[in-house]
Amino acid sequence: MAYETGGQGGQGGQGGKLRVRLFRLVRRVRPSCIPLGVMLAMAACSRPDPNTVRLPENQPARRSDDPPVAVNAVTPVEYPPALFARGIEGRVLLMLFVDSTGHVSQESTRVAESSGYPALDSAALAAVPRFRFAPALRNGAPVAASFMQPVHFRHPQAGGTTP
Repeated sequence: MAYETGGQGGQGGQGGKLRVRLFRLVRRVRPSCIPLGVMLAMAACSRPDPNTVRLPENQPARRSDDPPVAVNAVTPVEYPPALFARGIEGRVLLMLFVDSTGHVSQESTRVAESSGYPALDSAALAAVPRFRFAPALRNGAPVAASFMQPVHFRHPQAGGTTP
């Protein structure tokens, strides 16, 4: 069981490797041996996209907004024993509001997306007062923010049911 932000994103970045391999392969071949369609595709890919924003060369990119970050060393969420015994798993999506000091406002907390099991939803809501967050940042300064926080109930023995 864990509560966490984020998740797996993206596609693994294989496109860049493929492009480098193709470029190396084409570089070794004489231009007269390359089919016209391949040459046109390579030329089209080498043109800069007019919609691309270019960052200044000597300045690193800066993020101006950062969401709140969970800082609990151990999850404060307790798996309901009856559902744990049956191997039932689920995810509850909570809408939370964290002030500029990182404290969660209990009054503004609500279930944004139910797991389908009222006991899992209740367990997630009951743990909210024990959640600890670093506050959201805007231009490096702490600010209050509302955000979605997933709470995952995962049984250590896979094979449970997830709605």
